[in-house]
Amino acid sequence: MSKRRLALAAAVAVTAALTVPVAAQAAGAGPAASRLHDDFNGDGYADLAVAAPAATVGGKARAGYVAVLYGSKNGLTTTGRKVFTQNTAGVPGSSETGDGFGSALDTADLDGDGYADLVVGVGGEDTSAGVDAGLVEVVWGGANGLAGGTSVASGKAYDQLGAKGRLTVGDIGDDGSPDLVTVANQHDLRVLEGPFTRGGANGGEVLVPDRYDSRVLDLATGDVNGDGRTDVVGAENDGDEFDARRVVYWLGNGTGLNPFTLVYDVDGAGLQSGESLDVGDVNRDGYDDIVVGRAIDGYDSDLDTYLAKGGRVAWIPGTADGPDGVKAQFLNQDSPGVPGTAEKGDRFGTDVQLGDVDGDGFLDVLTGVPGEDIGSVADAGAVVVLSGRADGLTGAGYHQVVTQETGNVPGTAEKGDAFGTAVHLGDANGDGLADAAVGAPGENANTGFVWSFRSRASYVVEPGGVPLPATIVAPNGTTAFGNTLLGTTATGARLGTGFAY
Repeated sequence: MSKRRLALAAAVAVTAALTVPVAAQAAGAGPAASRLHDDFNGDGYADLAVAAPAATVGGKARAGYVAVLYGSKNGLTTTGRKVFTQNTAGVPGSSETGDGFGSALDTADLDGDGYADLVVGVGGEDTSAGVDAGLVEVVWGGANGLAGGTSVASGKAYDQLGAKGRLTVGDIGDDGSPDLVTVANQHDLRVLEGPFTRGGANGGEVLVPDRYDSRVLDLATGDVNGDGRTDVVGAENDGDEFDARRVVYWLGNGTGLNPFTLVYDVDGAGLQSGESLDVGDVNRDGYDDIVVGRAIDGYDSDLDTYLAKGGRVAWIPGTADGPDGVKAQFLNQDSPGVPGTAEKGDRFGTDVQLGDVDGDGFLDVLTGVPGEDIGSVADAGAVVVLSGRADGLTGAGYHQVVTQETGNVPGTAEKGDAFGTAVHLGDANGDGLADAAVGAPGENANTGFVWSFRSRASYVVEPGGVPLPATIVAPNGTTAFGNTLLGTTATGARLGTGFAY
C-alpha cells in the first residue's frame, strides 16, 4: 500500500489558554489548493475506496467488490456512490469464484490527466498462466469520477499478484511518473514503470530480486534517507517460519532501486517487524520514518520482542544513513498514556496509518485493535490514535480510543465485530485534517460495515505549556454504511477488509 501523507500548509498556532479550538480553514489550504492523490473526480476532496474481496458477486463466492464514496465540503457523501466488480462495464474480466477483486487497493494519477486512478489487486484471479496467478487492474479517474478500466499486469501460477500487502505506488524512477510496485514469487519486487496509458501500456518493467526465500507482508514508499529519491520499505517474514519477521528497505538511486537493506536493532540483529507498516516524517526532521504494526503475538519470537504482548507499534526514525533501528521506540497498550491494557490476542497494531488528524503539523498514527474485548464482549474491536511529536511516537501525551460503544458512534459492540481490522486516513472535507475511516468486516455475522469519522482540531495545555489535542476523531461527524446502502450481497461479504491508500 502506498503511503503519501497529508501535510499542513501552515503550522497551527496554540495560545496558553486552557482549551483552544482551532478553526477548520486555519488548518489547511482548503479544497481548491491542490488535487489529492485519492481524489478521483478532481474536486479537491479525498474520496474513499473500501474493499470486500470475500463478497459474493453474481452468485460467485469470494469474487469481490470495491465500493467508492466521494468527498465533499461536508465530508464523505453517499450520493453518487459506486460499486465496482469485474462485472462492471469497462472493468476487465468477469467475476469468478475466488478472484478476490479488491484484495489490495491503492491510488495514483497513473496516466497524468490530473485525476487519481484506483489500482485494484485481484490476487485470486486464474489466468492462462495458471491458478491464482493474480491481476493488477486500474479503474480510471475523471471529472465524473471513476469509470472504465485496464488490466496492467498478471502473474505466474500461484504468484497471487495484487494480493493483500503486495501493492504500492511511488515515483521509483524519479521521473515524475508514478510507478506500480507489485510482488512476484512472493518476495521479488516487480516494478511496472510509468507513465501508463488507458490501453495498458507502460514505460517498462524491472524485477528486483530478494536473495532470501521470504514472504512480503506489506509495502510502502517514501524517502527514508532524505536524498529526494523514492525508496520502498517492506515488512517480511521468513518463508519457513512465520514469526521470523523483519523490516527491509530498497533505496532509490534515481533510476531504480538498490538491493534491500535490513533494519537492525540495538543488539545488532534484525529488528522484529510486523504485518503492516506506513512511512512518513513523524517528527518533521526531513527524513521519512517507518511505523510498523506487529499485531500478532503468541509466537516464540515474543521472547525476543520488546512489548510483544497484545501487539505493538514501533516507530523507526529515518536518518541520512537510512532507518535507524537502534533509536526505535515501541508502544503497546501497557505503555503510559496508551488506552487499554495489553492482553494476548488484542491485535494492537493492526493496519497502521499516518496522517495529521489534530492539526498540530505532526503526523499521528491510527491503528486498529480488532481483538479488543469491550466489557464481556469478545473481539468487538477498537481503534486508537497515537499522537506524533518532535521526539517521535511516544507514550507521553494524549491518545484517543474509539469503539462502537463511544458516544454518537452508530452500532453496538458485538462478539467478533473486529472493529479496526482496517483503517484509513484522508481529508474528505478539505479542511487540512486527516479524517479517519474504520472497517469492521466481522460486523453482522461477517457482512461487514464501515465508519468514517470527521477529525476536529482542539487543544488543551499541560502544566508545562505543551499543547496537546483534546478532541481529534469526532464521532458526531460520522458517516456509516454497509451492504444495504450499497445494494450488494451481504452474506459473508466482510465489507471493510481494506482501504485504498
